[in-house]
Amino acid sequence: MANEKKKTNVVEQKKENEYEFVFGLTNYIIMGVGLVLLFVGYILLCGGGSDDPNVFNPAMFDNQRLVVAPILICLGFVVEIVAIMYKGKPKKTEAAE
Repeated sequence: MANEKKKTNVVEQKKENEYEFVFGLTNYIIMGVGLVLLFVGYILLCGGGSDDPNVFNPAMFDNQRLVVAPILICLGFVVEIVAIMYKGKPKKTEAAE
């Protein structure tokens, strides 16, 4: 009976010493997807200007810069929020079994 008590104490001590990270692998993958969306959105937003201020460049008001890029940027921020808030499935513990 004393041995069983020692074993449970050792298991409890190991559990107390283990640290859990705030984010899991899934969170980091979702964050990576969000960062890629943000990066692509900002790249699509670039350009369209003119070197000569007296010449009008209609590429500045292209659909890519006015519609697609802002949608990707907003979507990237939403994905980043989801990555932060996502809580994975609870891990099974030995005590629950």
